[in-house]
Amino acid sequence: MATAAYSLKRMVWQKIKKLILDDCMKEGEWKILILDHYTTKLLSSCCKMSTLMAENISVVEDLHKNREPVPDMKAIYFITPTEKSVEALINDFRKRNHKYKAAYVYFTDYCPDNLFSQLKNTCSKPIKCCKEVNLSFLSHESQVFIFDIPDAFYSIYSPASKAKNNMMEMLAEKIATVCATLDENPGIQYRRERGNDYSFTENNAECLANLIEEKLAVHYKRAEECNIKGKTQSQLLIIDRGFDPVSTILHELTFQAMAYDLVPIENNIYRYQIKGESAPKEALLDEDDSLWVNLRHLHIAEVAEKIPKLVKELTKSSKATEGKVTVSSLSQMMKKLPAFRKQKAKQTVHLTLAEDCMKHFHGIVEKLCKAEQDLAIGTDAQGQKIKDPMRIILPFLLDKSIGDYDKIRIILLYIFHVNGTTQENLDKLIQHGKVTENRDIIENWKYLDVPILALNTQQRKPTRKDCSAKESYQLSRWIPFIKDIMEDSIANKLDSRDWPLCSGCSAAWNGSGVVSARHGNKSNLQDDRRGGLKLIIFIIGGITYSEMRCAYEVSQAIKSCEVIIGSTHILTPTKLLDDLKNLNK
Repeated sequence: MATAAYSLKRMVWQKIKKLILDDCMKEGEWKILILDHYTTKLLSSCCKMSTLMAENISVVEDLHKNREPVPDMKAIYFITPTEKSVEALINDFRKRNHKYKAAYVYFTDYCPDNLFSQLKNTCSKPIKCCKEVNLSFLSHESQVFIFDIPDAFYSIYSPASKAKNNMMEMLAEKIATVCATLDENPGIQYRRERGNDYSFTENNAECLANLIEEKLAVHYKRAEECNIKGKTQSQLLIIDRGFDPVSTILHELTFQAMAYDLVPIENNIYRYQIKGESAPKEALLDEDDSLWVNLRHLHIAEVAEKIPKLVKELTKSSKATEGKVTVSSLSQMMKKLPAFRKQKAKQTVHLTLAEDCMKHFHGIVEKLCKAEQDLAIGTDAQGQKIKDPMRIILPFLLDKSIGDYDKIRIILLYIFHVNGTTQENLDKLIQHGKVTENRDIIENWKYLDVPILALNTQQRKPTRKDCSAKESYQLSRWIPFIKDIMEDSIANKLDSRDWPLCSGCSAAWNGSGVVSARHGNKSNLQDDRRGGLKLIIFIIGGITYSEMRCAYEVSQAIKSCEVIIGSTHILTPTKLLDDLKNLNK
């Protein structure tokens, strides 16, 4: 798992501190920090208000809300280079009585010439500096970045979309800022589907890979203090969302993925009720909670076993302290009390969340999980090949107690298992499940190049590693396809026919040592590996919690490489099915 030193969140904060706060700060001088909607999320993903106060930030303001003028103070504007944000900035200095004494303007990424000209022509005098910091992504977790653009799914995959080209340009620019923050100029590979005569998404990964290559070339050409002359020994993989449809809709039983699938959690805030208390409580599920970090990737069975043990240990230590009533012991107890309460509160949160997950699991979900695993793997728990998949799903389609979305998930897993079905069979499945109103959710997978109807020219199913020997829970045998890709990439085993290199890329890195623009010999490369290489993966159109988990698992297993994964946004099965429903609208 990524240590704090290599955490993406830490790196983002260090960049903000160096390029923005340290850049314009004088010792002892306090400033106002003004953010727009996106940079508010960006900053809150990597630091807290107390951290900003330590940097002499007196207050943080919203660019788009009414603000009281503070003409004797200077303001730092950290904003996106959009027409709306630039217009709001100009309005602060348009009148004779300026809102602030001076402005230090920092854009997340490249500011278009027309917007820069507007600034120059209207308020150049109060602006003391105007810079682009190349930081246009959210550090969601220590090894996960997102852009928080759920609309990208429609823009890129809908046949009715007219915004695809603009969206791809935006994504390329943002991915380039990820690489710049990591101080990497990676070799770029993209996943290409072979044996598919007609494709809705045939150019997505290739197009985005080439655009990123162009953006990185421009960035490193104009970067003043950049020591990187050629390609570094990191690797960037670009993948279309249709590469692994199974992982997006399967019921996952690891804690984080299960919780976000079954429990209503919005903006990482879990709302819960404790017995005997009338007021509902809220808890933020993030990496500041070390217990959440330790539990989130465990199977729910391990979580259910671990939390009660932690509660017992905490209770024992509390009773042991209470037993020795001396002035010294009371003093020690008082010192530990806030920490004790905080620890107990966290344990209560996760115990309640685990109980919520298990309430949803027992019954229908538990039955669904067995069928889903059999269809996804192609064999049952004993390793016997599934001979009649229709017999597996029919009872669920006829069960009136099962909701439409769960029926659609099992229908889709059947179709993925058989690699596309007939129109007649699809009609029967929809009729049996009585999900006619949601038919589009199933059929619209074709826009992601996932075969729903079996055509003469079939898309080949990717070969999977044999993991049957590995110990696993019977209801959690499926391993997301992205894990195979991560391991093969690090071992330099990706098939070049499926994973072409972008033009101008250095050779892919491997254990034997390759020559590149930056490293001239084998020993240098091995030194770099000991320092830790980076594999950066970007999935176009959303990422699942199970795929995020794989980045940590592979980094933990292969110490020489840190895997960083990202996407346009985070998917849950329900959100994905909602998005698919509207794809042809």
